[in-house]
Amino acid sequence: MRALLIGSAMIPLAIGIARAEPVDGPAAAAAPAPRGNASITGTISQAGSGDYLDGASVSIPALGLATAADRAGRFTLAGIPAGTHDVVVRYVGFPDARRSVTVTDAAVVLDVAMTIETSAAGDEIVVSGSRPIAESEAAALQIQRTSPSLVSVIASDSIGRLPDQNVAQAVSRLPGVGVQRDQGQARYITLRGSPINWTTLSFDGINVVSPEGRDARFDSIPSAIASQIIVRKAVTPDMTGETIAGNVDIITRSAFDYPGLKVQAKGGLGHVELGKKTEYEGSLVVSDRFDTGIGEFGIVSSASLYRRGMVTDNFETDFEAVDRDLRPGYETRNWARETENKLYRLTRKNYSLSSRLDWRPAPGHKLFAETIYSAFEDDEQRNNYIFDLDDQQSRTPNGTAACAVNARPASGTTGYADVCTGNTPLLGTVYGIDLNSNFTVRKYKQSVFTNTLGGDHELGDWKVAWRGNYTRSIDDRSQPAQLNYDSPSFGTNGANAANRLTVGYDLTDPQLAKVQLYRTIRNADGSFSRGDRVTAIEDFPRTLSRLRSLKAQDVTEAYTAKLDISREASVFGASTILAAGVRYDDRTKTSNEYLLDLSTPAQFAAAGIATNYSAIAKPGGFQGEIPLGYTFQYFDRDKVLGLVDQAKAVGSYVRSDANFYDVGEKVYSAYAMATATTGWGSIIGGARVEHIRNDARAFSIGTVGTGSAATTVTTPIDVKSSQTLVYPSLHLNWDVDDRMKARLSFNTGAARPDYDQLRPNLSYNDANATISGGNPDAKPEKAKGVDLYVEYYTMPRGFLSIGAYYKDVTDVLFDSTQTFGRTTLNTGGVDRSGYLYSTIVNGGSGYIMGIEGAIQQQLEPFTADLGLPEWMGGFGVQLNATINKSRAETPGTAALPSRKVPLPGASDAIYNLIAYYEKYGFSARVSYQNRSAWLDAIGGTDTIGGVVRGIDGGDFYWAKDNELDASVRYAINNNVEIYGDFANLLNGPGRRYAGSSAYTIEHETFGRRYTGGVRVTF
Repeated sequence: MRALLIGSAMIPLAIGIARAEPVDGPAAAAAPAPRGNASITGTISQAGSGDYLDGASVSIPALGLATAADRAGRFTLAGIPAGTHDVVVRYVGFPDARRSVTVTDAAVVLDVAMTIETSAAGDEIVVSGSRPIAESEAAALQIQRTSPSLVSVIASDSIGRLPDQNVAQAVSRLPGVGVQRDQGQARYITLRGSPINWTTLSFDGINVVSPEGRDARFDSIPSAIASQIIVRKAVTPDMTGETIAGNVDIITRSAFDYPGLKVQAKGGLGHVELGKKTEYEGSLVVSDRFDTGIGEFGIVSSASLYRRGMVTDNFETDFEAVDRDLRPGYETRNWARETENKLYRLTRKNYSLSSRLDWRPAPGHKLFAETIYSAFEDDEQRNNYIFDLDDQQSRTPNGTAACAVNARPASGTTGYADVCTGNTPLLGTVYGIDLNSNFTVRKYKQSVFTNTLGGDHELGDWKVAWRGNYTRSIDDRSQPAQLNYDSPSFGTNGANAANRLTVGYDLTDPQLAKVQLYRTIRNADGSFSRGDRVTAIEDFPRTLSRLRSLKAQDVTEAYTAKLDISREASVFGASTILAAGVRYDDRTKTSNEYLLDLSTPAQFAAAGIATNYSAIAKPGGFQGEIPLGYTFQYFDRDKVLGLVDQAKAVGSYVRSDANFYDVGEKVYSAYAMATATTGWGSIIGGARVEHIRNDARAFSIGTVGTGSAATTVTTPIDVKSSQTLVYPSLHLNWDVDDRMKARLSFNTGAARPDYDQLRPNLSYNDANATISGGNPDAKPEKAKGVDLYVEYYTMPRGFLSIGAYYKDVTDVLFDSTQTFGRTTLNTGGVDRSGYLYSTIVNGGSGYIMGIEGAIQQQLEPFTADLGLPEWMGGFGVQLNATINKSRAETPGTAALPSRKVPLPGASDAIYNLIAYYEKYGFSARVSYQNRSAWLDAIGGTDTIGGVVRGIDGGDFYWAKDNELDASVRYAINNNVEIYGDFANLLNGPGRRYAGSSAYTIEHETFGRRYTGGVRVTF
């Protein structure tokens, strides 16, 4: 399989070599000529608009000299001998510009304005008009083409051209990029099918810790703040080594990106089908430059807001292996222990503010200060109805012989997991069960506040870059209120069962869990029968059993300082940039929870809290569309919060020591690398060294003793550790000709355990002989990989690539239960080293490999040759696909041996199909995304009835994800554009299942969304 993947990538490379013809580009250049002291500097821009062409390639082929323009279009070619030389400027979408330049020993200025085409007489023809898709494609491909390592790029004009409200959704259209969604919104990014924690996030090259930790969450970053998004799939030594799959670098806007004053504004209003809710969005970017007596200043500020009202159609089911089910066939049966609906009313909001000040005090010197604040908020109200089917599981008959079916269960039993009543795991009736009704108000907010100071300086032959950053990320998980209402107790042998539900469940359709509710009849012999059907869930009595209010906040503070130094030299006749740098990171994540908790009738009475649901109910029916099988009333938010205010009179918020932790991380790193440019391409080689020190504080919480004699013991824990990791890498880039490039990369990386995984919290229970908590001894997942890609750039904006990759991984992390094996918790003469320890542990080795292909082409260059009318030239396509295979060894014990599973989060296939039309100021695009099923988590395993099997129905998977979006744009003039966005057109579900696709454990839909608005640019 590995040979096949690599061989597939080599085929187009071999074809390219066979067909390559001599050109006057770098690939055909002779050995570099002697170097001189002259230089050529200037800017590359687009004629007409004056926009700078970031990444434009500038070369003198005869001398083997080449460079790329920066974001402000500036370039410098140094070491040029005196004489007249031909300078070639290349940029995707434009014909090559050639200029003859005469230099002496001084610097010569060359400014080039690229034009779309040239007439037969050689006169320049400037083509104006709005071509946002074409322009953004060209910008992205140019940066990708000139990059010294493997990247995929989205340029600023393409962000927002589809319903790409956040960075995750925008990046998901690139080759090899998949997303995981939350309530229909893209949240996490997986690169080439890898686990989400293998992808890191950075702003302008500075790694940022997400509010959730190392699982970088991208839905809290509105795409409006970005000028470019660069997905780096091959790590170079100047990047931090804490990544395996790659890095998503958000390149923010600079005033020097534009020639002068720039204003961009956007406003839109939309409709959400499900629940008939409203959404709106707006953004504003203002930028300008000022020449002063002390240099040139530039300032850019931006703001964005996206707000959406939502409801959800949801059902969830949890499955289990029942140890009392011993009838024939029990080995493969997994019963629904509960089925439920989580019915949300929520408002989701993203917003950001950013500002950047740039200063060029003198040629070759740049200073900047930047601050970015971005936030994601969910204001949720959730009605949660749980039908607790296994409430009386211990009453299930445990005979082993086959039995005749009798619909009436045995006396005092409910029929749960009882094949003798005719029940099956997916269809049946359970009598006298508990209805758990949970009502939650959640005020959820994640924010990132990042501030950077930096400078870039040219000091003769030396270049120096420095950065200082402070970032504060907050994950506010507060739940102002959670109320639990329960049915009356079952009573002795079901004496109170008549006040509880009988539920007919039908789970045979993976897309819809059906329940029907009935009265419960207790017969004279103590058995149960089904009474009249009930549709209003409020007809069943329930009483308030618990009221909680949680204040929870995780705060991560991070300080970064870095210094990079480089110098251009000639090594073995090749133009070589020698670079080295040092970096220091100091990060601390602290988690605090404070809980107000009332759970007794006496406490409710003292606070004057009514215990019936009618006290918080509000008029109005279900706003969703799923056929629930029952009706209900939503709760009133203000009434629920009023009960919490009453509760404060008799209770207080108490810190949860069991959930407190403070994990510190200091990283000292240094690197050295060399980038050699030759007549045939370039080589990047080097290594990075990182020394990591961790200091973690938490508490162990122990339940010592059993029964009424049990006591709780709290003990502070402080754990320190350190390690040193080395990351070598080598990248080869071969310019086969001026259109074809081959890339070969050997790279290494690591994914360190997350902060909450490293916490030393330990909770132990002597009665159960169990321990649970974090694992400060968890080791990083380490990887060695190889990437082989071939890229072919056709004129004017076509692109074709195919590649193969393989990563070998060791110490893969899994949640697992093993013997504790340590004496740390041995106190009072009690040996706890043999207790079962549930935590995250390192498993064995693993790998991920695959092939990736991409095609991008517009019809316009071929219309004349094909005899097609001019208007058809506006059609174009963007297609990309990734096919993966992955395996990893789970942790094993003597009783439960290790097994091989796919890497969590790894899909076998990811592809995007995009078709568009753009001409005469009109553009339209349709995008289809598909991601195959992927492993979400490893299910628990135990010996049930003498058989080793999954206790929760098996491993947990996300089902395949299909998304269809569309957009239309029309430029009224060069400054005003109207647009329409159409999202989630398939209205497909987010669905998870356990073991087999037939066993759905979560199914949720959110409705289609339609937005229209106007965009103004001048």
